[in-house]
Amino acid sequence: MGEFKVHRVRFFNYVPSGIRCVAYNNQSNRLAVSRTDGTVEIYNLSANYFQEKFFPGHESRGTEALCWAKGQRLFSAGLNGEIIEYDLQALNIKYAIDAFGGPIWSMAVSPCGSQLLVGCEDGSVKLLQITPDKIQFERNFDRQKRSAVHKMLVDRQYMGVSKRKCIIWGVAFLSDGTVISVDSAGKVQFWDSATGTLVKNHLIANADVQSIAVSDQEDSFVVGTAEGTVFHFQLVSVTSSSSEKQWVRTKPFQHHTHDVRAVAHSPTALISGGTDTHLVIRPLMEKVEVKNYDAALRKITFPHRRLISCSKKRHLLLFQFAHHLELWRLGSTVATGKNGDTLPLSKDADHLLHLKAKGPENIICSCISPCGSWIAYSTTSRFFLYRLNYERDNLSLQRVSKMPAFLRSALQILFSEDSTKLFVASNQGSLHIIRLLEGSFKHLHTFQPQSGTVESMCLLAVSPDGNWLAASGTSAGVHVYNVKHLKLHCTVPAYNFPVTALAIAPSTNNLVIAHSDQQVFEYSIPEKKYTEWSRTIQKQGFHYLWLQRDTPITHISFHPKRPMHILLHDAYMFCIIDKSLPLPNDKTLLYNPLPPTNESDVIRRRTAHAFKISKIYKPLLFMDLLDERTLVAVERPLDDIIAQLPPPIKKKKFGT
Repeated sequence: MGEFKVHRVRFFNYVPSGIRCVAYNNQSNRLAVSRTDGTVEIYNLSANYFQEKFFPGHESRGTEALCWAKGQRLFSAGLNGEIIEYDLQALNIKYAIDAFGGPIWSMAVSPCGSQLLVGCEDGSVKLLQITPDKIQFERNFDRQKRSAVHKMLVDRQYMGVSKRKCIIWGVAFLSDGTVISVDSAGKVQFWDSATGTLVKNHLIANADVQSIAVSDQEDSFVVGTAEGTVFHFQLVSVTSSSSEKQWVRTKPFQHHTHDVRAVAHSPTALISGGTDTHLVIRPLMEKVEVKNYDAALRKITFPHRRLISCSKKRHLLLFQFAHHLELWRLGSTVATGKNGDTLPLSKDADHLLHLKAKGPENIICSCISPCGSWIAYSTTSRFFLYRLNYERDNLSLQRVSKMPAFLRSALQILFSEDSTKLFVASNQGSLHIIRLLEGSFKHLHTFQPQSGTVESMCLLAVSPDGNWLAASGTSAGVHVYNVKHLKLHCTVPAYNFPVTALAIAPSTNNLVIAHSDQQVFEYSIPEKKYTEWSRTIQKQGFHYLWLQRDTPITHISFHPKRPMHILLHDAYMFCIIDKSLPLPNDKTLLYNPLPPTNESDVIRRRTAHAFKISKIYKPLLFMDLLDERTLVAVERPLDDIIAQLPPPIKKKKFGT
């Protein structure tokens, strides 16, 4: 792999927002997740659970309900009393409509998918019609006092205290007339809707049961508790020869440390999320046909997009938070040591800048220029560009005013290697090129979306010489533009899985593309075709352990002095692919340690292969070369995140 001096950075104090709602779409096999800061994320379960889209949060948008309607339309509602529909192509909010009932606490879509029901703070239920372009009010159901068909009263006893109020946190209405309720007394109860009577009662926790989700076949459901436990119920036959069935609770699962606020049920997995910020996907092994991606237990904590950018020239890191940016200068050392030693710092890392975003909107994307003299970031409605001036130990900031309106809602920002150009991908599918001047800018060109479509470009890569720009959209396509002649150069052949990372190699201008199914392609931009190395690796195939990894590659880079090396990483491994060495086959150790030093060079060469993998750094949010001998690795240990969360409401102790 070679020897590097590594800056291990652990001062990125990033804490994801807790998960408030999840909604599964069986038609598209996608999962929508809303967080407490109003952010909504879309995961493609068919693409190795890749987080392919997201909608930035807002301080006033506390989401309490999330659901899919027919035509793969996504709606949310929350404490500001508004119902929101999201544009899944342009990645913005289509519209927001006030329900005029105060904060909205619940929402459901009709079985046919043409009507929407919301439950409001004032006790009313609003019925809305879903039209092709919008939603419109249809009927208001006022709070009922005397005309209810049945009134089902839950036991008020709450953990031994008889007069404490019991709260129903969730209900499910099955097609056979069964009503399932979960409540604050730790109970799951089954009711007969025809008679309004209690059929069966399960006391499953000493704390609130907060969420419930039923499978489409209605033969299985999942609930989540305030103790961090998830319970699975299945409808099974009483005896092998009987047609009579009953609900049976299976083994509980403890994959969370805090409240499980939301659950979902896909055909092959139980999905849960809550205060501890983790999205947990637990496979139902009896439902999984092929033991590959779907058979792996996943715990997704970090977004599948970059929150960190680097100025290699000045050894600076820019950290992106929801409402501010932090700029740090890396520490340095004059000490020396042998491989694996931790060297003492002669100069500590410096926190140079805390840049607070203006307004209530979350930051979508940000970037620092390679020279360290420019910072750019975007929110939904505004784009900001700053010039940084360094005078010895003093740093001054100058905002560039009158940024054009077409730059707002940028999904990706990238500077050229020489820091003279800024590339901006908007949520309308267009790509803008800005020339940077001393404290000002000039708009050079805009590449419009192809064939009249509005496909948001989520990933950008520019060649080191500045001549080529690659852009990947929300589908699987990659377009390459000639920056010098301002025209589309080529389109990489479409692939079935979305792109997770891309980069252009120096000297060769080969485009390296990583996809969510762990495939890596190398495409020659000048020749408009895949390279021989890429064709070889596709013909032979990747090692099965490489393909079984369940976290996407999020960053690709190259060694300036070793053109045969490709550097890439995901959240749990850093890898150098040496194209000059043979590819590993399935009988070879993929994660092979270096052979003993006393072995001969012949044996060493015989066991060597192209993939050199390190799992020392994790969770790994960012890794890149600062120079040919120095790496920077940004880690975010999960224990540090849990330590900053509020204590769990209930914590189960061993033996109790």
